[in-house]
Parts: sequence; C-alpha cells; structure tokens
Amino acid sequence: MPKRKTEQRFGDLYPPIIPFSSGFLSVDETHTLYWEQCGNPEGVPVLVLHGGPGAGVTSAHRRFFDPEHYRIILFDQRGSGRSTPLGEIKNNTKEHLVSDIESLRKYLKIKRWHIFGGSWGATLALLYGIAHPKRCISFILRAIFLLQKDEIDWFLYGIKNIFPENWEHFSHYIPENERDDLLGAYYRRLKSHNPKVRTEAGLNWSTYESSCLSFYPKIQTPSHRDEEDIAYATSLIEAHYFKNETIPEENSILKRISALKKIPCSIIQGRYDIICPVSTAYNLHKAWPEADYIIVPDGGHSALDVQVCRRLVKATEHAKLLT
Repeated sequence: MPKRKTEQRFGDLYPPIIPFSSGFLSVDETHTLYWEQCGNPEGVPVLVLHGGPGAGVTSAHRRFFDPEHYRIILFDQRGSGRSTPLGEIKNNTKEHLVSDIESLRKYLKIKRWHIFGGSWGATLALLYGIAHPKRCISFILRAIFLLQKDEIDWFLYGIKNIFPENWEHFSHYIPENERDDLLGAYYRRLKSHNPKVRTEAGLNWSTYESSCLSFYPKIQTPSHRDEEDIAYATSLIEAHYFKNETIPEENSILKRISALKKIPCSIIQGRYDIICPVSTAYNLHKAWPEADYIIVPDGGHSALDVQVCRRLVKATEHAKLLT
C-alpha cells in the first residue's frame, strides 16, 4: 500500500479517510449488516464496535487509528445505521450480535483483531471477548457499561440529579401516572402503531440522551426526516435492550472476566461521564486489575470530548506495540 501522509499530531484524530471496501452481509432471514474497511488492507485488523445499542458507525469512528498501520473494520449492528431493516428488534439480542461479529470475522478472513468500543460498544466487546478470547489481540474500552439494571435505572432516573431540566423534559412527556416506569412507558410508545407517537417518543428519548453526552453538553435535535428515522430506530433498539436484554447480577460480566485477564486492555473513562458513571468502570478495574485504568479528569461520555479523544488515540498508538 502506498504511504499516506497523515500529518497527525499525537493525541488528535487522524485526517478523514474513505473505505477501500464495503458491502453487506446477510446474517439471517431478517437482518443484513453494512460493513466497511479503511486504512491499510494489509494492516493489523481492528474492529470498531459502535454504541447505543443502535447508534451506528460514523465517519469519525475511522479516525482514531493510524491508517498506515491498521486495517480498520466497522459495521452497523442489527437494526442500526445502514444495516437493514432499520430499527428492527426481531432477532436482535446480545447473542445475535456476538454471533454477527464472528460471522464478519470469518467473512473477512481475519484470524485475530484488536477490539475498540465505547459505552454499549464496550459491553459488546466484553461479551464477544468472553465468548471468543482467542480472537482478540487487545481491547480499548471507553465509557464502561455492563447492561445492568442499576445502570439503566441511573439513565432513567438518576441523571435528574445532574441535568434536572433535561430529565424533566424527558419524563414529563409521559403522563404522571406512568412515570414510575419510564422505560415501559417509552417502550409502548416506541412500538405504537401510530407513526406520530413513535416519532415523538424517539425524538424525546434521543434528545434527552444527546443533551447529556459531552463534558460541555449541548442539545442535538434531529432536523431532517432521515435524522428523525435514525433517532427513532436508535431509541427503539436502546429501549428494547434495556427492557429485554439486561444481564442479571448472577451472570454479570464482572463475574466472567477471568477469560480475558491475559489479554491487554485499556479502560478509558471520563470522570464526568453522566451517561455511564465512573463507578462501573471502577468496578471493572477492580475485577480486571491487569488492565490499564485511565481516568480522564475533564472528560464526559463522548469519544469526541477533546481529552477523551486524545487518550483513545494514544491507546491505539500504544496498541501498535502489541503486534
């Protein structure tokens, strides 16, 4: 592959790149996944797992990696982004997604790869690693989320202690007599047969989450129909996973981490991550002391918060030494 001048300042994102290949992989009678590869076709493979669940990948996800060193693989999980059908929750479980990763690995003829994921992407990375540890060179995990009930309760109710205005807007969309079960109330509306109700619920959920993402928060309201469709699909898939796919304490990821202890890992956590509070990352650190544990003192949830972003790029640079 010809050398590409990146002009990257250490710790900053690499310049924008475009895929050298992309396509669609049918994984069952319902779901077809979009995938793409960027960087060096002969490089060290790294898999990017997006958050949400349901958020999909963006062009920014490509830019955390040296494109001369890495073969960067991204895909939209079931129901997400450019995968079809958008927003589909049928046959959409943790086990399906782990199986999809293995299907993609085999399809692309990859023996082993680095795993890079944040928030829900970190959850999925851990679940995949526990199931297939021999396929993982290393992990870079951000904004740790373990799909436990207490984390979901925090998202639905605890955030009001930090963002009371945003939470009030989120909760008051639901009639008062249903607010003791915000998840159930939103889920019913997100599955409504009325398109207007579905869209309104999706926009409210999406706006609430986006307004709490960053160290310097700003509300991001979808302004176009396609953005509304993606916001709805993401909200539905998130609510679906929160309601139906939580991991009980007796089967917690923390109790299964021994399968990964010999694999290098960087845990990168914003101190002021309001979506996925630092306590979960700390619990993972205690269960996995062999992993690097990096707290970003002026970081929030978003991978694009300046200092979080820089630590992630440093981690991908360090991972070069592992291959």
